[in-house]
Amino acid sequence: MVNCVRIAIPNKGRLQQPAIELLQMAGIKLIAVDEKALILPTNWSGVEIVMVRPEDIPYIIESGGADLGITGHDYVIESGTEVEELLPLDFGKARIVFAIPRNWNIGSIEDLIKSGSEIRIATKYHNIARSYISAKGIRARIVKISGAAEIMPYLGAADAVIDVMSTGTTLRLHGLEPLENIMDTYAVLIAPRKWMERSNSEKIELIVTMIKGVLTAKGRKMLFMNVPDRALGNVLSSLPAMLAPAITRLSKSDAWEVITVVDENELPEIILRAKVNGARDIVVVDIEKVVK
Repeated sequence: MVNCVRIAIPNKGRLQQPAIELLQMAGIKLIAVDEKALILPTNWSGVEIVMVRPEDIPYIIESGGADLGITGHDYVIESGTEVEELLPLDFGKARIVFAIPRNWNIGSIEDLIKSGSEIRIATKYHNIARSYISAKGIRARIVKISGAAEIMPYLGAADAVIDVMSTGTTLRLHGLEPLENIMDTYAVLIAPRKWMERSNSEKIELIVTMIKGVLTAKGRKMLFMNVPDRALGNVLSSLPAMLAPAITRLSKSDAWEVITVVDENELPEIILRAKVNGARDIVVVDIEKVVK
């Protein structure tokens, strides 16, 4: 398809559903197809979704197999690929940690290094682990795996792990505890380097703009209120806005309609100030997107 845009998203795991929901909020909705299908059409003409393993997405983007991808920052770093992180997303937050058995009674990475012991570390993050071990001067051998790392010390296949941790529950269940945080990770929207030179760059940019609009709108509310002419100055001075509140004189009235966008966390205080200063008929509305 000429100028078709492919968006690669995880085919499973903790990033899949939030990625689908984000695209839907941006207006890109999957068209019902066979659940086993890996290439899915959308309601946007010339835009399709590719379902692949999240760790493969950076390689697919780098090679030009897809134009945009949603994956973890950790997978981008681990891959070492030449891709551009366009946007950090507001889901998939976790940490990559070096975790050891609780019964080791080691309080710090320095204590481990001083012991001089050589250990086996199970991880799917082979490149991140190698860099970390080298930088810290840890005597270690990497046990390469592609699945769950936390079971490896229990099986005797490794002594410690380098793995992703959200709440720490899984590590605790397997008798492990984080000794040190290696890096923070989160979902990211990525694209190939020089994506602006592609023939479909305008459509890619539109998709990025819509996704950015969804992220910008989160945590914000729109306020509508009627304000008498005599109170307008006081009300406007009490209202935050992205640029400035929009005001329109109401026909056949000595009042104004005032519209502004505010942070949801500040909403009660702002409404109280507006009412005290003379505003009335205040309406709060959800915002779907804010496109700048």
